[in-house]
Amino acid sequence: MMKKTTLSLIKSLLFLGVFLITVYQSNAQATISASKSDFVNICAGDIVNGKPFNEYYANFTYSDFAADVTFDVEISDENGVFLATPLLATKLEVTNVSATQQRIKFAIPVDLKGSDSYSLRIRSNKGVNSQRIRNLLNIDSFSVYYKNYVDSFSINNQGATASFCSGGSMTLSIDNPTPAITESSPVNYPNLKYIWYKDEVVVSGQSAASLTVNTPGSYYAKIDYGKCSENNWSSNRVTVTSSSGSGASVSISSSLGNPFCANGGNTILTATSGNSYIWKKDGVVISGVTSRTYATSEAGVYTVDVNFGGCSGSGSINLISNSFEASIDAPEEFKLEEGETRSVTVTDDASSPTYEWYRNNNVIAGATTDTYLVSFAGTYKVKISQAGGCISTKEFSFKVQGDFGSSSVIPNIIKLSGDSNPYWNIPEIYKNESTKVIIISSNGEKVLDVVNYQGDWPQTGLDIKNVNPVYYYVIKGDAGEKKGSITVLK
Repeated sequence: MMKKTTLSLIKSLLFLGVFLITVYQSNAQATISASKSDFVNICAGDIVNGKPFNEYYANFTYSDFAADVTFDVEISDENGVFLATPLLATKLEVTNVSATQQRIKFAIPVDLKGSDSYSLRIRSNKGVNSQRIRNLLNIDSFSVYYKNYVDSFSINNQGATASFCSGGSMTLSIDNPTPAITESSPVNYPNLKYIWYKDEVVVSGQSAASLTVNTPGSYYAKIDYGKCSENNWSSNRVTVTSSSGSGASVSISSSLGNPFCANGGNTILTATSGNSYIWKKDGVVISGVTSRTYATSEAGVYTVDVNFGGCSGSGSINLISNSFEASIDAPEEFKLEEGETRSVTVTDDASSPTYEWYRNNNVIAGATTDTYLVSFAGTYKVKISQAGGCISTKEFSFKVQGDFGSSSVIPNIIKLSGDSNPYWNIPEIYKNESTKVIIISSNGEKVLDVVNYQGDWPQTGLDIKNVNPVYYYVIKGDAGEKKGSITVLK
């Protein structure tokens, strides 16, 4: 009896021990303790070593977690509130410093809405989170921004002035000339906010990409990166004036300056910002042009009438070109009789001009002056180039027809040197769109096969050694079929 009692007591004590161990384990509390960070604010996006910087570290210790625990860096909303659906930073690297200590290298989202009131914490997949992470100043609320745009930008189409009617208003906007190129303007990043200034004082409550102005002053904008804005770029300054009646001030600027050089394309004329525009050149309305800008490569006096809504104004610019003027004393098409010639001259005011004459798109050797004596039919072109000042080029084309009687004799000799026309020039009756010309070398190689031959073979130099080469031709067309040989002399 005594043995049974003792055995029962031992069993009871063992049960009590297991129970106490189980209770202790169930009451054990999993914890995460985040270390103080090595940053004051998170200002990502600045260009470092040629790419946007976005790498930060969170260090923490943990205890009493299951082996399959994982951790993330959680970001609050812009007001410091952790959301029911957590916003997690991108994990770049995880380092297990020890069995109870971990370091996470992370990046913030590039589309994050910046704020000076963000908080971070370490989040586990077991429902246990750390307290808010403190920054280097031991504060658990700080600025977090991703600087999507870190470059210069402009407002008011880069115009230095703008005007509105007295009692009315106008809008200044951040420019976005190429919206298809995202990085060309901060406007293409919808998460960005702005700070507007009037006479170097912040315009309260204005953070959009445009500002409605109803008082004169000097205005500009900055991208609002909060406490990360120290090195941020600002826009150009715009002087805004108020006008009454019909005396609003209007100016016109030229993107290539004035005088301008049009060899790089059009210059862009930009008027003072208003509601509507009427452009004129030399007093004549330019049909269909109603925008604030006008592209042109022509010199002249340009005016623009700007409606500001309640008042209007006009501005003008005498646009002067650095290019040159030129003309040619030949019609677009003329005819030569057999044995006839005609001198064609170019007149120009180019600085240090050079001349190139072409026949059937081939450069005429030695023709480098402003005059050329035309002796043969063909399509001609002269190119005048200005080598000094505004480097530019002008071209004139004309076509020469030739009857040369009713001759149908096909020449069988070409002189490559000592001849003003070193080409195989066939009679005009064979120069039409219905005639095919084939030329074959003595070894059977086809060197030409065209229709509407214009007397321009050979187009490149022939490699003639000791013997003058012989070629064979076939002409097929309305005038019948002709065959023969051509001997090419050096």
